Amino acid sequence: MTKRSYGDGGIDERGPNTWRLRYRVKRVRYTATFHGSFSEAKKELRRLIRSGDTGEHVAPDKITVGIWIQQWIAAGAPGRRRKRVGRRTLERYDELLRCHVVPTLGTRPLQQLQPTEIDALYQALEGKVSPRTAHHVHVVIGACLATAVRKGLLTTSPLARAEKVPSPGEGDHGMALDEGELRTLLAGFKDSVLFPIIAVAAFTGARRNEILALRWTDLDVVNKTLRIERAVEQVRKQPLTLKEPKTERGKRTITIDDGLIAILSAERERYLRLGAGIPDGTAVDLSLVKLPDDALMFPSPEGDFSFCRLRDPRATTRTLKRRARKLGFDSLRPFHDLRGTHETLLLDAGVPLRTVADRCGHDPVVLLRNYAKRTRKADTMANTVIAALTKGILGKA
Repeated sequence: MTKRSYGDGGIDERGPNTWRLRYRVKRVRYTATFHGSFSEAKKELRRLIRSGDTGEHVAPDKITVGIWIQQWIAAGAPGRRRKRVGRRTLERYDELLRCHVVPTLGTRPLQQLQPTEIDALYQALEGKVSPRTAHHVHVVIGACLATAVRKGLLTTSPLARAEKVPSPGEGDHGMALDEGELRTLLAGFKDSVLFPIIAVAAFTGARRNEILALRWTDLDVVNKTLRIERAVEQVRKQPLTLKEPKTERGKRTITIDDGLIAILSAERERYLRLGAGIPDGTAVDLSLVKLPDDALMFPSPEGDFSFCRLRDPRATTRTLKRRARKLGFDSLRPFHDLRGTHETLLLDAGVPLRTVADRCGHDPVVLLRNYAKRTRKADTMANTVIAALTKGILGKA
């Protein structure tokens, strides 16, 4: 036992990395269980005492599920690594909990939440939301309750004793175009200002928000490479911003071919003329014209033109989908499916899995699983190999 003065509260060890925190707020005594190191327990005790001084204290046995969800979201929805998630992810977590958990369980005292109530929540979601959404609710509420355990608000998570966990079901891995279909699609965009965007998507496998965050300084014409270092972040009712990729794998340098370099060089020349006010067709040495260091490859066309104003990702997708439908690609999701097409064509051509994964900033295991779901050639290729092997061993029948 570690003794402290009356105002500092106390900490009692209750097991390996388990502590009982004792403190007073307005002369009322409270206790809370905390899981973590001793130094973390001291930090949590100071937080609880300070919350009494600031008027923000809520007795551990009075916190409802709804109040705890609000606190968890306000803290950035920290997970096992105790790090805040991205703004877009936080928005999604808040939406899932606010729409599907709070209406049912929000008024329940957190410490009285029972596994049977979670089972009933999952049962109520069946038929109302997709299996994947129900699974996302399960994952998010699990992370939320796990943090409550680490904070000492719960001894164990009732989610661990739930009977039926929602299955994510079969994910939508998208479609993959063959070479002929891809050629038709790109030809249909040839006269559109969006052609360079869809060409980059098709020939690099980059994600939509990565493409719209590209700057001209990311292009190396001499070495024929394109750097991916950032992505557009879009959060509802907030301005567009730039962020770094979630993982180091997302930062990568992609080798590109002469065809894509020619497309991007022509686009850059167009912007150089635009920036300098030089009409098309006028002969001039464009090497004397400079773009801002943070000039985007594909800035927003809305309002007063600016080289640095981010283009709206969702609006870009809608525009591309409308054009694709006119070309006969009714179900195409332009960026998602072009990324899958790029990966599939490379793998079908025999490019090693690790090389494709590194190029696209993908986890190799996830890439392999997605590829197996959408490829049209894998089984045919396997059958060809087996047929040759059989013939070589057994000879002609």
